[in-house]
Amino acid sequence: MMHPAAAPQGTLRDWLDKRAEQDATAFLFPEGEASLTWRDLRDHAARIAAHVTAQGIPKGQSVAVLHPNGRGAVLALFGLLYGGFRATMINLVAGQDAIAYALDHCEARFAFVHDQAEPLFASAAKGIEPLQLDGSDPAKLHSVTPADHALLMYTSGTTGRPKGVVHTQSSLLAGGWTPTLAHGLTPQDRGYCVLPIYHINGLCVSVMGTLVSGGSLVMVPKFSASKFWHQIEEFGVTWFSIVPTIVSHLLHGAQDIGPKSRGKLRFGRSASSALAPETQTQFETRFGVAIVETMGLTETAAQMLSNPLPPGLRKIGSPGVAIGNEAAILDRDFSVITDGREGEIAVRGPNVMLEYLKNPTATADTFTADGWLRTGDLGRQDDDGYVFVTGRLKELIIKGGENIAPREIDDALYTHPDVIEAAAFARPCPQYGERVEAAVKLRANSDATVHDLLALCAARLGAFKSPDTVHFMEELPKGPSGKIQRLKLAELTQQLNAPAP
Repeated sequence: MMHPAAAPQGTLRDWLDKRAEQDATAFLFPEGEASLTWRDLRDHAARIAAHVTAQGIPKGQSVAVLHPNGRGAVLALFGLLYGGFRATMINLVAGQDAIAYALDHCEARFAFVHDQAEPLFASAAKGIEPLQLDGSDPAKLHSVTPADHALLMYTSGTTGRPKGVVHTQSSLLAGGWTPTLAHGLTPQDRGYCVLPIYHINGLCVSVMGTLVSGGSLVMVPKFSASKFWHQIEEFGVTWFSIVPTIVSHLLHGAQDIGPKSRGKLRFGRSASSALAPETQTQFETRFGVAIVETMGLTETAAQMLSNPLPPGLRKIGSPGVAIGNEAAILDRDFSVITDGREGEIAVRGPNVMLEYLKNPTATADTFTADGWLRTGDLGRQDDDGYVFVTGRLKELIIKGGENIAPREIDDALYTHPDVIEAAAFARPCPQYGERVEAAVKLRANSDATVHDLLALCAARLGAFKSPDTVHFMEELPKGPSGKIQRLKLAELTQQLNAPAP
């Protein structure tokens, strides 16, 4: 079962059974846990599925997973998928209120809880019973179809309640197929997973991509700049998936890529937020590793756009073209724009979610009449089909009636060699309605000043688009994927600069 040219058929149970016939290495854990072959994983998953089934849980019902990356997380996930349950991956850093809401909203009666997550679970869960991964019960498994619910993941929205994104067995498989197709993944490939699998990027690109491609995956609990290149070298990694903040931290770090990795490492991919062109170019120059920029959402089982691998045409500054699905730019009336004008980026294909759980209004608002999923991102599409993201509808800065895309300012700030993280944002202003400000994290011992950064922006963008001020922060607020949470910056910087009482 090599990766198919068309979206994968069948269920996750079918695919895991097929992989188990090969009994090749599947998952490796550098922090000391025992590795898993595909047969090990299938056998464990079947036992876990029977244990969950024996609790009387109907097919498609939520079972929560509160685990950091590791062997237990992989076993819990595949056990639930194998049994036909809705694996509800709980974001461990979302905060107690968001976690309590997710656990209540999903109506889970049972959960797999890692030791580290027990205090959080105890404070956030009401009436949910923990399950053991080593339980074994004689129970006939539910029949499973491609249309059945498989995954529930809550979006880390910056405003309002999180929405529960439902993926089916079919769309979750497609979430592993799109990166397999775009990156030419094969059974000889070995990925490196540093992103949490309670986030869609880590789960679909790294874990599902490994299942669909038949390769193997090295999984660590979290990103470590000091271990990154060493572990890639030690385990013979051929590709990795990270986010722009990690790209920037590696670029500014002291560690370098090992000599063996330079010949074996095929590429890295970046997703979850826009990668500044300057950062991408500097990374590739320093480490000799091609970074493939991509774009995805929880609603699209991660990847919806990707640049081709070299020697295919990569367009720096673009997350690429649709591979395995369709992408379009929509006008305000949801008609498709074909002349390069800016509009809302939309996607449709086998990797698109089924619905928002128990939220038909939000589901209806997200899909157009002809099946396009609206992303909330603004962009343009060139004649080659490459999409260029210009901003988010909710994040646009509207100064004096003129739209300013924060990314333009981010990219200008990233051209300064000392800037590790940067994000522009809007501040309410009586004169213009909104004014432009920015927050940055500088490398240690930098002597860059606010004046230096403002002058840099003014030279590149002109006075009108340039920030009125730049705030220096030790760390910018980020979600579980490492994406900077731009909409929190106005409040945080105001607190930072408030006079002491």
